[in-house]
Amino acid sequence: MLILGAMRRVLGIDPGLRITGYGVVDIPAALGRPPRVVEAGVFRLSAKKSMEHRLMQLEADLVALIEECKPEVVAVEKLYAHYKHPRTAILMGHARGVILLAAARKELPVIHLPSTEVKKAVTGYGHASKAQMQRSIQAILSLPEAPSPPDVADALAIALTAARRHAAV
Repeated sequence: MLILGAMRRVLGIDPGLRITGYGVVDIPAALGRPPRVVEAGVFRLSAKKSMEHRLMQLEADLVALIEECKPEVVAVEKLYAHYKHPRTAILMGHARGVILLAAARKELPVIHLPSTEVKKAVTGYGHASKAQMQRSIQAILSLPEAPSPPDVADALAIALTAARRHAAV
């Protein structure tokens, strides 16, 4: 089992095939000190490119981010399938596979989190809206403005939830 008491840096990822959000957060070892955003943003993948090209670009972008920010753990949203849109889960699986592969190649542990757990941890409600997530992350991290696009807030929330799940932040 991964023990995050000594963990300092978490990479949270909100996977997607057009936009993948990421957030790197430093978690202080001392209780009572707030987490700090190291890097956050999105990888934008062209919908006009082939699936293969988008996956290759996602891997290249993710590897570069990992090499630059040097996280100690990767946290990624679990797949979920809505009965009306099963194809979405299948496509999202491609992006998650690339993310898991990149983490494994760098020998980084991975924490898998359901979106409802992340939303509940950040807002208190497991079905919070994108806007609620953005405002909550802005408040938790004392950011001057809400992270945008919403994928950035989701990725930061994933990183914070992973840290909280395993150790007090």
